[in-house]
Amino acid sequence: MIVKDEFLSKLRRYFGLNLYEVKIWTALLSRGVSTAGELSDIANVPRSRSYDILESLEKKGFVVMKIGKPIKYIAVSPKEIVERVKKNVRIESDERIKRLEDLKGTDVVEELNSLHTQGVEIIEPSDLSGSLKGRHNLYNHMELVIKSAEETVTIMTTTEGLLRKIEGLKPVFEQLKKRGVKIRISAPLNKDAIPAVKDLGSVAELRHTDSKARIIVVDRKEILFMINDDKDVHPTYDVGIWVNTPFFANALEDLFELAWKEMKPAKTVLKL
Repeated sequence: MIVKDEFLSKLRRYFGLNLYEVKIWTALLSRGVSTAGELSDIANVPRSRSYDILESLEKKGFVVMKIGKPIKYIAVSPKEIVERVKKNVRIESDERIKRLEDLKGTDVVEELNSLHTQGVEIIEPSDLSGSLKGRHNLYNHMELVIKSAEETVTIMTTTEGLLRKIEGLKPVFEQLKKRGVKIRISAPLNKDAIPAVKDLGSVAELRHTDSKARIIVVDRKEILFMINDDKDVHPTYDVGIWVNTPFFANALEDLFELAWKEMKPAKTVLKL
């Protein structure tokens, strides 16, 4: 039996198996029922390891041991395997979430917070800066920075960026609105942006601009800006810079304030 290495790699990634396990499993799928020795020969896996591997696969629900001599193994339907793996992932995920939830309010978290607070207090504000690569990481940090806002959040983004922010940040905007934080968003607004404007209109003030920028200013202290046009870069290679700089953030906010006065409200531009 010849199975391409690329296919085996996919199976390892999707099902969480090691190399020997996917080799034995695919060999058994090709036979339906087989002995450990036969599978070892077919899969090119050392015989000394085949029984341990089959025992592991049995515990994971991939195979069933057939009663009798010699001992044989039966392959479970791949469709059933997918459902079993999904179920196990959910259970494991729920357990991990519960453990993390149980950490809240414990001495462990309090000690970690204490260490972090002490660390922040002894460094200069300008040292609180960093680069972020990948849109997933960017949005995680974006959420962190925005959630800490106490007074203002100013966002300059693209049309596509506006649509992404509905999906990823609307719950955060709603929380900020309840706390009285002023949220302003400027972006090139066209018919594609209508759903975003309708969805975010209750939590933020939106205006149209022809300028293309991807910048966030929070409380006139922190800035997060992306250095690429999101149309020209793959999400994996998107790069952003985060800086805690009250001096520059203030200047940028003042410049935005001047531009904001010239921008037309979203409802006027889109005739909503």
